[in-house]
Amino acid sequence: MVEELVGVVAAVGAGALVYVASAARVVKQYERGVVFRLGRLHGDVRRPGFNLVIPAVDRMRKVNLQIVTMPIPAQEGITRDNVTVRVDAVVYFKVVDPSAAIVNVEDYRFAVSQMAQTSLRSIIGKSELDDLLSNREKLNQGLELMIDSPAVEWGVTIDRVEIKDVSLPDTMKRSMARQAEADRERRARLINADAEYQASKKLAQAARQMADTPSALQLRLLQTVMAVAAEKNSTLVLPIPVELLRFLERGAQPAAESAGQPQDAGQPQDTGQPQDAGEAEGASRAQPTDPAEPTDRAAIEERAADLTEQRAVDLTEQAGEAMERLRRAVEQ
Repeated sequence: MVEELVGVVAAVGAGALVYVASAARVVKQYERGVVFRLGRLHGDVRRPGFNLVIPAVDRMRKVNLQIVTMPIPAQEGITRDNVTVRVDAVVYFKVVDPSAAIVNVEDYRFAVSQMAQTSLRSIIGKSELDDLLSNREKLNQGLELMIDSPAVEWGVTIDRVEIKDVSLPDTMKRSMARQAEADRERRARLINADAEYQASKKLAQAARQMADTPSALQLRLLQTVMAVAAEKNSTLVLPIPVELLRFLERGAQPAAESAGQPQDAGQPQDTGQPQDAGEAEGASRAQPTDPAEPTDRAAIEERAADLTEQRAVDLTEQAGEAMERLRRAVEQ
């Protein structure tokens, strides 16, 4: 009798273990369980952990609540400005209502993928090429709204949508490269022209300043000579300014006038008083004859030439001193 009782208890225990084993379900932290009892949705969504269902009566389906990263295959379309492009993107979504994701749609992943592809083709047809290349944030927002609207009924929410790449035809790439090159060349020419305009204004101001002070022009000439003379393989040709020649001419005229004064002083002055015969004879001996006049002119010209040469030497020495001071200033 006792043995039979022990056998019955053992049989019941074994049956209970088999029942628990067949009814036990473990739901992970990132999952939720949806239970169908005889084909109908039963109760609330099962939370993570250990859960029991009725074997052969209940059926549990687990739904992943993690964010799903789904790439959208490249879609070819024609933009609003008649350019053929290929665009691919990526969609980030997750399930927020496990019951709706199981009951309302057969396969929510496939549904989201097809909706993303059709929405991407629609966005391509409504946009221009410049928007696809430079205004992607606005296109991403519009694409997210287009996919999220029907996905709400499937218990799915779209986290974000990103356009990854836009492929252009080779002819369009070459055209865009030529356009960019022409635009950069235009900006370079404008900058160069503006620089020339500013430089011309500064040169005009410098010219007016040097016109007021001729010595500044001479110093600028000496600076230019020093800059050119720094090159050892160059031949320097120094022009003589016209102002220097005019200065020499003005220096020669006072020399000639000063040389002619003794001749005027040696001539007798007519006082209007009568002279005796001896004085008249001595005056006639003292007066130079006609052959002596050329000698006096030659002496005057020689003296003027000496003064001119002396002034030229002085100017040359001054120019040399100025160049030496300029060279020392440059070295310092």
